[in-house]
Amino acid sequence: MSRGIGIIQKKILILLFKHLSLGLCYTPGQRSRTLRGIDREWKKIEEESLRRAIEGLYKNRLIDMKELVDGRIKITLKDSGNKKVLEYKLEDMNIKKPIKWDGKWRMVLFDIPDSKKKIREVLRFHLKRLGFFQYQKSVFIYPYDCKNEIDFLIEFYQIRPHLRQLVISDIDNDFHLRKIFNKLLSS
Repeated sequence: MSRGIGIIQKKILILLFKHLSLGLCYTPGQRSRTLRGIDREWKKIEEESLRRAIEGLYKNRLIDMKELVDGRIKITLKDSGNKKVLEYKLEDMNIKKPIKWDGKWRMVLFDIPDSKKKIREVLRFHLKRLGFFQYQKSVFIYPYDCKNEIDFLIEFYQIRPHLRQLVISDIDNDFHLRKIFNKLLSS
């Protein structure tokens, strides 16, 4: 079932049309008008892409974000038809430790583009401050449920397409990870 051509295909077609049409122009004025027309079409695609991305956020996850008087940020999410309200003050955010560990590891993986390098570094800072172990450069691990806190960071920094959360029940270096989190797991 075809959904029509996508944004990338539209851009490729415009670039091909641009080169073809410039070759058919005889005067500088014709070239100038052709280039302006192509630029307008290119911008329409960008605006359409942005509009869809914003609609997607509101449709799929984000409903509302407000800064409260005390400095906390309140994010209301829709999750499988249910509303979920997350309220945190970024600098005071912490993950509540349950009475007993469920034996599962929470892994956060991200691939944030260089155009958002500062957000990538801020995310690393938050994850380390929350007590995550940096497993690899863009892979962090934690022993307790932290879905709400990570969802809050995802929506606050608008990085949903670039971050994944995993819950792992079996990992080959479990012993090593238990040693790292020994104080946290035993207290």
